[in-house]
Amino acid sequence: MSAAAPLPAAPPAGPTGALTADPRRTPVLTVDLGAVARNTRALADRAGTAALMAVVKADGFGLGAPDVARTALAHGATRLGVTSLQEALDLRTAGIGAPLLSWLNAVDADWDAALAADVDVAVPSRDHLAAVAAAARATGRTARLHLHLDTGLARDGAEPPAWADLCRAARRAELRGTVRVVGVMGHLARADEPGDPANAIGRARFARGVSVARAAGLRPRLRHLAATAATLVDPASRHTMVRVGAGLAGIDPSGTTTLADPVTLTAPVVSVRRVPAGTPVGYGGTWTAARARRLALLPVGYADGLPRLASGTAEVLLRGRRVPIVGRISMDQVVLDLGPAETTGPLATVAPGDVATVIGPAGPTVADWAHWSGLLPHEVLTGLGTRPTRVVRPAPPTPVLRSLP
Repeated sequence: MSAAAPLPAAPPAGPTGALTADPRRTPVLTVDLGAVARNTRALADRAGTAALMAVVKADGFGLGAPDVARTALAHGATRLGVTSLQEALDLRTAGIGAPLLSWLNAVDADWDAALAADVDVAVPSRDHLAAVAAAARATGRTARLHLHLDTGLARDGAEPPAWADLCRAARRAELRGTVRVVGVMGHLARADEPGDPANAIGRARFARGVSVARAAGLRPRLRHLAATAATLVDPASRHTMVRVGAGLAGIDPSGTTTLADPVTLTAPVVSVRRVPAGTPVGYGGTWTAARARRLALLPVGYADGLPRLASGTAEVLLRGRRVPIVGRISMDQVVLDLGPAETTGPLATVAPGDVATVIGPAGPTVADWAHWSGLLPHEVLTGLGTRPTRVVRPAPPTPVLRSLP
């Protein structure tokens, strides 16, 4: 193992008593809320006259739901959306009082808690409607509902044959004063493929669903079908509101628009060694040094969110160079190939304490890791673990204006 100069003393404690993150000693995950702000403003601009709902499910796509919610609301979003009721209640506990929708819950969910926390809920069935209405009667509150129509995914949402009956029942509940239908929602099956005929079918089903709701006497002010991809490329699907989640986190499923990457994951080199030709690396010896090489070790792995499927193809950025990960990605470590043992140049003097960028805007990006592993960027981003020290960079205090091309 090569010798390295001793590292200086750790930084002093900050004003809250916590040690400042030192990337030379530990993996650090930095979340740049300024990037979230830029993405929010850009997507709000693209949405035009449609309101922007910031979707902060799955802990804000792994970025921290309260932080993403507050940032989005300060930079163009007017509402928040989550899947589960627990996610909604957690936002309320965090002190966030903005209009908030939860759209995926069991029939016997804690509707009393939803009503008490002033949370809108989606209703995909007569059974859900009856349960929410009963909770409203028992608590003396009026539930705000978004009727959910399945427009082509065969998952959540009312099946089209059941839609008219659901709308009529919702209208009867409105007349009794237990509920108020404020929205109708759906989701496109293939919005990331703008020209696919399924999108036209989904838009037509949604339009018919809105017409049926109006024929039943409902007047939903919020009509929302578009998520990130459709917001960016399909104006016909925007209606009065769009729901954007992945886009806030820098992901464009349509592949048409460059958004800001808000995440950087770094890891320190903890050891460097010279190995002779024929040395296998990692479990199973899937990579063997063809000649004498220098190898470096990073203390991150699949427990930190690096997909094991990227073994053999993934790279990191070290001293301005792309360096391959060799051997299998382990639970908490990866090995880098620094090149031939006799090499010269920037990588020849890599030593413990040097910092590698594992994920970052300058690369490798979340999209790179998704490509290497055959996963969605969403899977990579939401899979980043909790072990790295997390640093959150605040967004600018005033809106960041930027228009998408």
